[in-house]
Amino acid sequence: MAARLGRLRKEVKMLETDPPPGISCWVKKNKSDEMEAQLIGSDGTPYADGLFGLEIQIPDRYPFEPPKVRFTTPVYHPNIDNGGRICLDSLKMPPKGSWKPSLNISTILTSIQLLLSEPNPDDPLMADIAHEFRFDREKFNTKAKEYTKRYASQVKDKENEAIS
Repeated sequence: MAARLGRLRKEVKMLETDPPPGISCWVKKNKSDEMEAQLIGSDGTPYADGLFGLEIQIPDRYPFEPPKVRFTTPVYHPNIDNGGRICLDSLKMPPKGSWKPSLNISTILTSIQLLLSEPNPDDPLMADIAHEFRFDREKFNTKAKEYTKRYASQVKDKENEAIS
């Protein structure tokens, strides 16, 4: 337990002093095993300029078990379901996943940001969205942009506020 807390302190300090580009992360008030993060969608993607929230649960056996991460902002994406769950190998234990204790919160958030920019339709959580991504990219991009504007826009306008 002490080793876990020491490692988490180091990781949080690293995230505060030298965060990956477009990512911020912090510990929830009075909860050493819960964190929140925000990712900015990458330019040139349907998620550009969106601000996406995530919640992170740190298991007791961290870093020997991966953190549980989910989006709190709705995202139209083949690897993210309606509950915000993320299909990403580095969030799963071997043999099905590729989690290693050498990974950390920063690398996980960077991987999620990359997945947001580059969906993997070969390992989808949302088969219909993966099919659209593969065979009707224009329709996929339009829907993903609409979701980003509606749910992840950093600038709320009166129309969006009325919808929410």
